[in-house]
Amino acid sequence: MHHGKLFGFLLLLLLLQPALALPPLQLYVEITPEGGTLKPPPGEYSGPVVIRKRITLDGGGKVTVNGGGSGSILTIEADGVVVRGLHLSHSGDSHDQVDAGILIKANDTVVQDNIIDDSLFGIHLSNAHGNQVIGNQISSKDRDVTLRGDGIRLWYSHENLIKDNRIKNSRDIVISNSRENRIIGNQMRHSRISMELVFSPENEIRGNVFEDNYNGVTVIYSDDLVIADNRMLDMRKITGFGISVKESYQIKITDNEIAHCAIGLLATSPLEAENILTIENNLFTFNDVATYFYGERGGHKLHYNRFIDNFVDVMGSTTATSRLNHWENNYWDNYQGFDQNHDGIGDQPHRVFLYADRIWMDRSMARFYRGSPALSLIDFVQRLVPSSEPDLMYTDPTPLMQPPLNRPVKD
Repeated sequence: MHHGKLFGFLLLLLLLQPALALPPLQLYVEITPEGGTLKPPPGEYSGPVVIRKRITLDGGGKVTVNGGGSGSILTIEADGVVVRGLHLSHSGDSHDQVDAGILIKANDTVVQDNIIDDSLFGIHLSNAHGNQVIGNQISSKDRDVTLRGDGIRLWYSHENLIKDNRIKNSRDIVISNSRENRIIGNQMRHSRISMELVFSPENEIRGNVFEDNYNGVTVIYSDDLVIADNRMLDMRKITGFGISVKESYQIKITDNEIAHCAIGLLATSPLEAENILTIENNLFTFNDVATYFYGERGGHKLHYNRFIDNFVDVMGSTTATSRLNHWENNYWDNYQGFDQNHDGIGDQPHRVFLYADRIWMDRSMARFYRGSPALSLIDFVQRLVPSSEPDLMYTDPTPLMQPPLNRPVKD
């Protein structure tokens, strides 16, 4: 159909809309030429909207798209599309269909500075590569956290940049079967799992803030990750953790702040000697348990970390698990040695034994008495006159006398 006739036809459809109905944004998209820019007049429009050609849709912060409570509000199916400055609200309710504010099924798109609310899922990338998702504000529907959708979800999507997004009152960030993505400078609060990576190697998670969620970053079967410069704060549920790593190897966990968590770092033992975690330059503070290692082998590298004001710095499923890790040059606020040669390193190793004050680690029923005067008294007597040699939990042969500051991480 000729463009003039098409425009007239669409204009007639708009005029025939009921007086109180919202104008459909899809009509404006259809009359925008390939490679063109659509700047709708300020106001509210109805969705859903599907973009099947390369255009720029710019709401200028003054355009709202109402999804009408059915399906995804905006779907991008063409490469090179730019969508920015929109307010998208009221998606469908289907978890099976993954009803989202924005569904991206294309490559090399830019989705920037949009506000998404009352949307089950926020932004869903499905088999979408090389996209940029930047500076969006996302929240889910007002319901129990387990019934919300994910704020951002990547499914078989590679080499995307997820940057500076603000997510709250959502469920999770999910990276599934997706590699070589960069998740940089995002914030997520009042949600469930801050980020979950499943079968997703070679991703970079850097400079994010995850606060007051149930759990922090969960890594499952995902190798060769960089988890750096993040802040994991206030994961205070009984099983809450800052970072959890299961069956995933060659991961660098560096320069993170992990504070006020039930467990700071939870990691399984490597199956092979080369499959270790590098844990360096992190701050563990005010956690119930700063680090917990599960398994039999040990072998992870822990260097230049700061352990300050944690109830327990290190736990393991067995004493061998923590003892066989490589501890060097960490700062321990409970180190009781001296530095007579003033080289910044304690003259004696930092050794931690399994005395009575740690019996609750092996006997869960004793957890109730943790920190009690009675258990403290038993511990004092055992240290004063030990009936047998206690088990050694771990040793740092070169404990630092002062916390390390901005020490470079070795490759």
